[in-house]
Amino acid sequence: MGMTDPVADMLTRIRNGQMAGHARVTIPRSNLKSAIVRILKSEGFIKDFVEVPGRVNGRITVELKYDEDSQGIIRGIDRVSKPGRRVYVGKDDIPRVRNGLGVAILTTPRGVITDHQAREAGVGGEILCKVW
Repeated sequence: MGMTDPVADMLTRIRNGQMAGHARVTIPRSNLKSAIVRILKSEGFIKDFVEVPGRVNGRITVELKYDEDSQGIIRGIDRVSKPGRRVYVGKDDIPRVRNGLGVAILTTPRGVITDHQAREAGVGGEILCKVW
């Protein structure tokens, strides 16, 4: 996989970090990843994040979130669109994730937003990932 897909790399680090019970994971920063992480926080999937400036893009430290049984709050986090196979949806075809319990994160003309926000705004876009 490598860094041909930096978003997939980020999702894998979050997934692996949670499975290992780590308090936080650090990922290389980009504007896109920063926008995704901001949504993960606002939707309650992670505790917090800190952007650390660096020579190029810097890094993002993501504070993972667990329930009272020490289970990761994120049950699943999947890449949808991939560099080799982009997945776009029109405004009427935005998927619901786990009957609305999860979220799809899309990049749209309105920026990087959740499936719910995209439906409200009446915009489609590229489905970056699904989280539940």
